[in-house]
Amino acid sequence: MDLGGDETHDASCDVVACCDSQMVRSASPNGLQESRSYPERMTSLPPASPGIGILRVLVGGVVVGILVFTYVIGIPRQGASLVDYFGYFTNLTSLLTAGVLIATGLLTIRRRSIPVPLTSARAVAVACMIVVGVVYNVLVPGTGSAPAWVSLALHTLFPVLLVFDWVLIGDRAPMPWRRLWLVLPYPVAWLGVVLLRGITDGWVPYGFLLPERGGMSLTLHVAGLMAALVASGSLVWTLSRVRGFGTPRRSKESDAHALAQPYRRASADATRP
Repeated sequence: MDLGGDETHDASCDVVACCDSQMVRSASPNGLQESRSYPERMTSLPPASPGIGILRVLVGGVVVGILVFTYVIGIPRQGASLVDYFGYFTNLTSLLTAGVLIATGLLTIRRRSIPVPLTSARAVAVACMIVVGVVYNVLVPGTGSAPAWVSLALHTLFPVLLVFDWVLIGDRAPMPWRRLWLVLPYPVAWLGVVLLRGITDGWVPYGFLLPERGGMSLTLHVAGLMAALVASGSLVWTLSRVRGFGTPRRSKESDAHALAQPYRRASADATRP
């Protein structure tokens, strides 16, 4: 198709939007049509109210306090090190998630939009905490040496609050499906470190990761964990499409204008000598 000539700038545009891609169609001088597909772009949305930011900082701070309390008061008496303590997926994930929640809350208090990388990190954190909650409450309820109220806070209340925050507060854009892979690097890195420790010094946080259980058992458990994370991530990605409170509504005209911009830039570049 010939994009040259001055008539390109007078072509009419028909904009069609779909879930994960946007397509711009333009009529050319010879009567034919060209379709260009542009991937969905994730953008920052206006911040939520400062009150939501304060709640996020408080929840994140309480979780950090619980982790510190549990380690300082209880765990050292059993001879565990700080490295071992945060070798547990629940403890490490809760700490990192609390950090993400506090950072998000501070930006919200300052009426700053949440950057896309921080929203992505929050999505991964929510997905991981869902797995923490489901595995503990469904598969291994009541296990562990932590006090019952600590287990309740980290395995039930914290994941539930994160899901409510993710669904109800509309300061996050829909997560592009092409970024679903983001849920895997962190747990894969955690698994790699834990399995390396199991081979070298014999310490693993969970019995199903013991090397002596055999390669088949280990492979099945790891595959199950990865599948659970992908399923949880898919749920979080789907929930990001729920319009939460405070989500701005854009007109069809503004959406059409935004989608047409890449094509117009491409047409302008093509006509340059």
